Amino acid sequence: MLSGSMASRSFGRYNVNTEQILTMPEKPVIVDNSPLVALWKLGLLFLLRSLYTEVLIPKEVETEFLNKERKPRQIALDKATWLSVVQLATPLTEADYIGLDRGEAAVLALAEERGARLVIFDDSDARQYARDIGLPFKGTVGVLLEAKENGLIDTIKPLLTQMQTNGIYLGKSVIDEALQQAGEKA
Repeated sequence: MLSGSMASRSFGRYNVNTEQILTMPEKPVIVDNSPLVALWKLGLLFLLRSLYTEVLIPKEVETEFLNKERKPRQIALDKATWLSVVQLATPLTEADYIGLDRGEAAVLALAEERGARLVIFDDSDARQYARDIGLPFKGTVGVLLEAKENGLIDTIKPLLTQMQTNGIYLGKSVIDEALQQAGEKA
């Protein structure tokens, strides 16, 4: 057996320092502009870090995010040191992901390049592309539901109302379903 404060365990005739066993890093989560903006406006951008180990946005999404209210948004990105802005290894062409904006297309391309475990976007066309290529996805409301399930927020109803106040369209069926999943009254 190994001595000292290191934890060790015997596996047959081998002693292994279990503190030095490396685990495989989790695959990244890729986020599009709309959820980034929604969470930023709610003051809940930190939920991405709390829920996911590695959070990436493509350079195209950073450009979209900084297109409005540049100074406060840049400050938010600078403070979010856990969020990495990544350049695509293979630049997008016009034929890539027809019908999507550059940010959504870049999210999908980066997810494929990096083997993402999840993409987060709200656009229905982008979700269909993700479905077609087998990428797991969720939207801003899904992130809020996951945050509530993990005890990071107490309720989602006022957040959904605030999202609508901030100009984000949420259909009645989306709100009703989210509140039902959260165990909250409509």
